[in-house]
Amino acid sequence: MSDPSRNRKPRIRAALAVAAVTGLGATALTALPAAAAGEAVTVQYRQSATGSDQVEPWLKVVNTGSSSLPLSQVKVRYYFKADAGASYTYACSWAVKGCANLTGTFGTLAHPTATADRYLEVGFTAGAGSLAAGADTGDMQLRFHRSDWQPLNQNDDYSFGPAQTAYTAWSKVTATVAGVPVWGTSPTGDAPTPTPTPTDPTTPPPAGAALFDDFDYTGHTDPAVNAHGWSVRSNAGGPGVPGATWAPENVTFAKEGTNSIMNLRTSTAGTGESTRHTEILTRATKFRNGTYAARVRFSDAPLSGPDGDRVVQTFFTINDLKAPMADDYAEYDFEYLPNGGWGEPANILYTTSWETYRPDPWEAVNQHSESRTSHDGWHDLVLTIDDSAIVYYVDGREFGRHDARYLPERPMSINFNQWLIDLAGQTSTTPRAYDQKVDYVLHVKDQVLTPAQVAAKVGAYRSAGTAFEDTVPAAP
Repeated sequence: MSDPSRNRKPRIRAALAVAAVTGLGATALTALPAAAAGEAVTVQYRQSATGSDQVEPWLKVVNTGSSSLPLSQVKVRYYFKADAGASYTYACSWAVKGCANLTGTFGTLAHPTATADRYLEVGFTAGAGSLAAGADTGDMQLRFHRSDWQPLNQNDDYSFGPAQTAYTAWSKVTATVAGVPVWGTSPTGDAPTPTPTPTDPTTPPPAGAALFDDFDYTGHTDPAVNAHGWSVRSNAGGPGVPGATWAPENVTFAKEGTNSIMNLRTSTAGTGESTRHTEILTRATKFRNGTYAARVRFSDAPLSGPDGDRVVQTFFTINDLKAPMADDYAEYDFEYLPNGGWGEPANILYTTSWETYRPDPWEAVNQHSESRTSHDGWHDLVLTIDDSAIVYYVDGREFGRHDARYLPERPMSINFNQWLIDLAGQTSTTPRAYDQKVDYVLHVKDQVLTPAQVAAKVGAYRSAGTAFEDTVPAAP
């Protein structure tokens, strides 16, 4: 979904930062889900509208197995043929389980057909609970439309059933449980596959140059932070609220269970002077092709005080813009906006690949993918870059695939930051603070790893007791 003109204010980084938001990825730290042997569901479907402005697939998931099923393990896909160049927006009109407990994400098929090249994947948060044997979810009244509200044609969509005006089992919608296909027939060549697939290696890949950090530090002044190549930002400047401070003391480290966690806290009392942003980045700009991964906890709500600030929570790679519209600029972002911003009214997760930009007058050349749903909680983020494409994964599933024209020409740094776009989202002067947590970061130079291989490599580091490694050579 390319949109070079997306209206985003430039992220101008001052001295220390090579600055912006990064797109690194991570994978589950716990054991991958076992095959869902014995689990069974049926998906019922009815169409609510055959009009030309939006698609309205109404769905029910039925547990046809013999035991209770956590809905958080269930994913349902509705397949359609996208209009050329169009992006789409998901919405939930009403659901028995609660719209807040449903997620909707668009994906691209690896093997498009005449009736399907995209899909809407519907999932459930933990708040949806479990489904007893024989029970169903009740109505899930879903819809999606072109983001520009232009007319669309449902008649060439694989999953569309114009005659289905009452709920019935519908095999053109597929379902997986814990990544294992249990229902439906997908378009030819695009069956939902387990995560990982049976052929997806889960053993660590061959040894190669890599950066791994478990963030096992005592605080931002721990000498090891600097020795391991990190810089905790303290210099003034953008992005974000004018007059805000970048506060190194708000980057802290602690144990959660057996894992060491880095926490970035951003706080404000409604003025520029009271606003504290946070950022940590590698001093070296030596990272280019390969795999980037991180496990990150996004937060929808502040720790206390009023909600609503337009906060940006990130993981990204970036190099410096040498001149407006310079073609050797590069930046790859995961950016979560829990309260919206940049024209978005509510929570949205972006992945963005940048070719270049001009700060004034603002002009951007980038490609992005997005999901307009809550991503509160821990997520495994993976980004791979080779000589042909940039691919983003969230929680083991492909989230966005961007074109070769956005590949990096120069090495980059690795960054995490959290900051406020402005103070217009919440004008109260009551103090409030937001936390973004990071479990680990990984970069493997010049190797494209699957999410399962990332998980295996991280597991191998931890099994060996290795909290830090950096064998990535300096850029020539």
